Amino acid sequence: MATTRTSSGRTVDDQLLAVLDEWQVAIVANDADRIGSYMADEWIMVSENGMTTAEQFLAFVRSGDLTHSAMKRVGEPRIRYHGELALLTTRVTNTAHYQGIRFDADEWTTDAFIHADGRWRCVLTQITATKT
Repeated sequence: MATTRTSSGRTVDDQLLAVLDEWQVAIVANDADRIGSYMADEWIMVSENGMTTAEQFLAFVRSGDLTHSAMKRVGEPRIRYHGELALLTTRVTNTAHYQGIRFDADEWTTDAFIHADGRWRCVLTQITATKT
């Protein structure tokens, strides 16, 4: 599927990576509505802190308790397709503040995206901190 060209002439991989990059821009902008537009309603994030629903994550952003000032995809991503489901694994660095406390993170993320109604939306994000 990765070599398939879309109507815009981009590969499906390029299209999916553009969605991820745009989502990261929305996160750094701390724009809850824009962030939410990249998530399916059932989206959850799994990390060392447990599971966070889309509703919980977006509420943290809306309240100002969670902000991001930097987020960048680094290294080469790995993308695998299973029908209309894409698994995108990449390394991400970011700077966030939670309740005024700064956190700098270097993480491996795996996002499960579903392609429906002509667009990609994330249904699951798994975060694993890199070893320092």
